[in-house]
Amino acid sequence: MALLVRRFGIAGVELIEDAVQWSMVQAIDHWHKDGIPDNPSAWLYKVAHRFLLSEFRSRQRQADKQSAFSISIENLQEEFPEPPLAGELSDALLRMLFVTCNDAIPPESQLVFTLKSLCGFSIKEASIRLYISEDNAYKRFSRAKLYLKNQAIDVDHLSEQDMKARLNNVYRVLYLMFTEGYLSSHVDHTIRQDLCEEATRLLGLLADSRVGDKPDSYALLALMYFNLARLNARQDDSGLLLLAEQDRGLWSQSQISLAVAYLQQSAQGERLSRYHLEASIAAEHCLAGSFEQTRWHKIVDCYQLLEQLAPSPMHSLNKAIALAEWQGAAAGLQALQLADIPSWLAQSYHWYAVVADLQYRCGDNASAARNAKLAIQAAPSHSIRQLLRRRLQPNKT
Repeated sequence: MALLVRRFGIAGVELIEDAVQWSMVQAIDHWHKDGIPDNPSAWLYKVAHRFLLSEFRSRQRQADKQSAFSISIENLQEEFPEPPLAGELSDALLRMLFVTCNDAIPPESQLVFTLKSLCGFSIKEASIRLYISEDNAYKRFSRAKLYLKNQAIDVDHLSEQDMKARLNNVYRVLYLMFTEGYLSSHVDHTIRQDLCEEATRLLGLLADSRVGDKPDSYALLALMYFNLARLNARQDDSGLLLLAEQDRGLWSQSQISLAVAYLQQSAQGERLSRYHLEASIAAEHCLAGSFEQTRWHKIVDCYQLLEQLAPSPMHSLNKAIALAEWQGAAAGLQALQLADIPSWLAQSYHWYAVVADLQYRCGDNASAARNAKLAIQAAPSHSIRQLLRRRLQPNKT
């Protein structure tokens, strides 16, 4: 998508989506019969490129005055450049992220369009991650696509000022991309390591650039590497594993060390962002000798700062979990009762699961059973339902 938009222009984004889908369909057909080519990405790029050339010529012959393209057919040759290197692809993708993270587009529309078109999310996955309905997500996607189609944007000539203005929006997309990989709403894949690694790689490239050489970039990189370090221990043959169940011997010490280095690098200057605090929480988990030795009071302190710096009901929910580990389940429940929880969270499996777990630990089994049932019903995948059934049991400690 990113390479073809860079070549054909953002106005053709809808047709480019069709071309990418066409190339995938052709791959399913041809690779099954002829085998996978030596360079699959180059094969896909060529097929999509030829599709676009053919479609453009057809529109030109029909003298379609409403054609989205404003480029000349003479400038589009059928010769293909050498297959793009990974660095070139990442650079094109980063540029596209800055194009789509445009403040002229409402933030939620930016996110839905970018997550779907550039990060491989389905509309359903984007809606779950953003806590909105599928219909709402589709409408936001359509609005963003319509805006981009009507803009004459040169992907290669965004100003540094524009890119800096959009940097926080790009951080948010990469954060959501990683989060979806870490605990996916996908029906078949609970953990999508490819999304985690791609988000981390793109952020690394961004941090190495003049635009992205910022403390926030290093703080977010630290957060990603702390979480990547635990990825291999998050599931076994029985399914997803809770933090207390994980074999810490499987955690990657090299990635933890890299995360610590990035966290130290992020401490330059006076700025404190949500990513600094979330990385500090992840560090407490990774550097604790055991679950029982976790400094839960430090984690509660970080969540309290997060509530002030970047208010979110999810921070309140997570603070209650940490508070329950520090001072007991009753303290966690009391914190939830005092919190201002919006309906989108109060009707989610996250909320029902946390409340049920704390109620079981307090001995209120009847209320806990009702919330456990609601949590399991609202879970987006079989793996998460399986985890909840195992976790949400009476007398669970």
